[in-house]
Amino acid sequence: MRLDRLLGHRGALSRRDVRLALASGRVSVDGMVQVDGLLAVSPFQRVDLDGKPLQAGKPARYFMLHKPAGWVSATCHPEHPTVLDLLDEPDKDELHLAGRLDLNTTGLLLITNDGLWSRRATLPGSRLPKVYRVHTEQPIQPRYAEAFAQGIHFAYEGLTTLPATLEILAPREARLSLHEGRYHQVKRMFGHFQNKVLDLHRERIGPIVLDLQLPPGAYRSLTQAEIDAF
Repeated sequence: MRLDRLLGHRGALSRRDVRLALASGRVSVDGMVQVDGLLAVSPFQRVDLDGKPLQAGKPARYFMLHKPAGWVSATCHPEHPTVLDLLDEPDKDELHLAGRLDLNTTGLLLITNDGLWSRRATLPGSRLPKVYRVHTEQPIQPRYAEAFAQGIHFAYEGLTTLPATLEILAPREARLSLHEGRYHQVKRMFGHFQNKVLDLHRERIGPIVLDLQLPPGAYRSLTQAEIDAF
């Protein structure tokens, strides 16, 4: 929210009073006097008027979770336990998921209360690579990689997937790097070759890699370097 709007809303000031308060140095953000009413203020910043808090601010929180199979990527669900149930954190209702995984897909999941940060992580235009390890029912053939690099056409939506990189690791195992996240995309791409995906595990989102020391169901706070990567 813009600083002038926050002052008007939470300080119950008129536009004239907001301008006067700013001009006279009565407003501070995170302890520093601010005179620019157009300054964008996040919910995590403290805003004071005449030394009294209008917005106390709150800590931004960022976590990586090793999602196990059988847990739904949602904040609540009537039938399945949710990934938020795995977190031993206060005020979990303030947290949301920066991207999702299917019920039986495992691996890296990012959780935060910072909406701007999560949008940077998930917006289609960001084209951040999402890297998955895939196990299939039938052998993975080299022609898959050629087709994935060109894009697979999904007739139902009338669209073609963005170019993706497939690295074959074993006869029925591969690493797939995508730059989008359409509904059941990985399963549908392999389904194009009538090859069923038996196991799907996300290893990485952009520069953030799943911590190999985290067992399924465990989580940790992101490092500052990981936070700044987005």
